[in-house]
Amino acid sequence: MFKRILIAAAIALAYTGPALAQNAELAKIREEIRQMKDAYEKRIQTLEKRLTEAESKAGKAESTASKAETTATTAEQSAAKAETAASSAGNRTGENAFNPAVSLILQGTFAKTSQDPNQFQITGFAPSGGEVGPPKRSFGLGETELNLSANIDPYFRGIAIASLAPEGGIGIEEAYFQTLALPQGLIVKGGRFLSGLGYLNEQHQHAWDFQDAPLVYKAFLGNQLKQDGVQLRWVAPTELFVELGAELSAGDQFPGSDRNKNGIGGSAIFGHLGGDIGVSTAWRLGTSYLQTSPRGRNYSDTDSLGGAVTNSYTGTAKLWGIDGVLKWAPNGNSTYNNFKLQGEYFRLKQDGSLTYDDTAQAVPRFSGVTCIGLCSSYLQTDQSGWYLQGVWQFYPRWRAGYRYDTLRYGTVSNGIVNNGLGPTAADFPVLANHNPTRNTLMFDFSPTEFSRIRLQLASDKSRLGVTDNQVFVQYLYSLGAHGAHKF
Repeated sequence: MFKRILIAAAIALAYTGPALAQNAELAKIREEIRQMKDAYEKRIQTLEKRLTEAESKAGKAESTASKAETTATTAEQSAAKAETAASSAGNRTGENAFNPAVSLILQGTFAKTSQDPNQFQITGFAPSGGEVGPPKRSFGLGETELNLSANIDPYFRGIAIASLAPEGGIGIEEAYFQTLALPQGLIVKGGRFLSGLGYLNEQHQHAWDFQDAPLVYKAFLGNQLKQDGVQLRWVAPTELFVELGAELSAGDQFPGSDRNKNGIGGSAIFGHLGGDIGVSTAWRLGTSYLQTSPRGRNYSDTDSLGGAVTNSYTGTAKLWGIDGVLKWAPNGNSTYNNFKLQGEYFRLKQDGSLTYDDTAQAVPRFSGVTCIGLCSSYLQTDQSGWYLQGVWQFYPRWRAGYRYDTLRYGTVSNGIVNNGLGPTAADFPVLANHNPTRNTLMFDFSPTEFSRIRLQLASDKSRLGVTDNQVFVQYLYSLGAHGAHKF
């Protein structure tokens, strides 16, 4: 009996042993699968955490970039630093120290005007000598702009912008160095640059929302103020955009002149504040002041008899202004719809002497005036001007805009005109009492960010007693690497 039990136990063990071993193997596999599942879940959780952190950092970076956009100089500095780091790491693509970024702006117009553009003047205001008139009638080529820019080293960046005139010849719009590594938000710029005065002045013509500059820029800044000198900017490390700047220059551009003297000829200061209102609106306000001392600033005129005369001003010129811009885009997305409201006000005061050259006259120009040849008197002016414009993108790539601009004659005191001996404002037609105004409509279409076609209609009353009805069709094309435009 016992023998039979042993045999039965042996047989049972023979059959159940492999099953137990198989069950153990299955348990081992299940444990490995569980461990792998736990490990993958932990990895997924880690990746999700990293993704959340990355999105948060990206959001902060985007906010920072939006604020930096309010000053192109700061944006350029950040881009230049990033590019320097990339170049140092061996990633030399696009612009670098050996291959500067190159861009070309092509522009031209078809113009139809009811008055001769060659006879353009802004009556009541001393000619600035700049290219302030309308473009030539019929087809015309505008200035072609060539832009070269690159980091010089980790400490400096260089930019040169040349204008190729349609008549031939090359002019220098800007050519300056800019620091990249100064602490505490400081930036130094030196060479020739567009002054930080006002809002529109720092923008090149192809970035304007209209074909030409406002009247106040034409009359007080000769279309656009370029400084040969140095500029210092400071951007505060605050949530609110705060920027302060100062410039020292030769002061040889209108309202100044080439004094042919040592030292500093002009100075300017400016400040800007900016920020966001919710997620859809951004704003910027600014104020600026310019002082210069023109010497022998000449302009040509005619007397009441049609005789040619050259006037020359020596004294001081002080210009101050305020500017503001408001931008709106639904949820910050400007792709489909956006609106921009922009305006500036300037006031120019001049105090000095006005000399007119009457040498060609055989007798005095004016009855009661004994002067023949070089005649001199005092000149004091207090004049102002402003503009306001709005541009609405009503459909992707399509925009419409309206601008109103005006100048105020203010006070013009001249010892010759006001001495009661004979000459009147009619004897100085350029300085005749007149308040110029202009109304302008604009429509443009931008197939891409590199091209734009614009239609502009204007009723210009810059000349006394004359309305110039203008129709311009303008094209703008950008070739090559081109940086972001200013805020």
